[in-house]
Amino acid sequence: MTTRFQRITPFLWFADEAEEAAKFYVSIFENSKITTTTRYGKEAAQATGRPEGSAMTVGFQLDGQDFTALNGGPVFKFNEAMSLVVHCRSQAEVDRYWKQLSEGGDERSQQCGWLKDRYGVSWQVVPDQMIELLSHPDRTKAQKAMAALMQMKKIDLHALQQAAA
Repeated sequence: MTTRFQRITPFLWFADEAEEAAKFYVSIFENSKITTTTRYGKEAAQATGRPEGSAMTVGFQLDGQDFTALNGGPVFKFNEAMSLVVHCRSQAEVDRYWKQLSEGGDERSQQCGWLKDRYGVSWQVVPDQMIELLSHPDRTKAQKAMAALMQMKKIDLHALQQAAA
C-alpha cells in the first residue's frame, strides 16, 4: 500500500510543544485532525537528548491541509518572516479565528491582521473582501482602504468598506 502525501507540507519546528500545539490548532479549525504521531525511541532520544517516548513529530490537518510539527528542541524560533494565512468569508469568522489564535499570544506583534499565537507562530486573519478592496481598480478607494488597514490590529471589514466608499 502506498501512502499519498500532499506535495508540499508546512513543517513547524517547536522546542517541545508540537503535540500540544497540534491539538490546539485542530481544536480551532473545522475539518481538522491529528493524523500521526511518531515518538522518540531509545536511539533517537539518546542522539537528540529528547525524552524517550515523547512526541517527535505530529502530523495533522487544518481544514484538510497537511502540516507536520516537530519537537526539535530550542534550537530554532518562529518569526514573522513566515506566517499562515486564514482566509475568512465574514467579519464573524475574522473575530472567531482572531480570538482563538491570539489567546495567550504576543499582543505586541498584532497589526494589519497579523498575530503571533502562544507558540510563536505568526498568522494573518483576513477577510476575502479585504483583498478585493486593496486591489480595487479605483486606486483612490484602494489607497483609502490601505490607509485604514494600517491603523488596525484585528481587521474590521466594515471600517475598511467605509474608508473605501
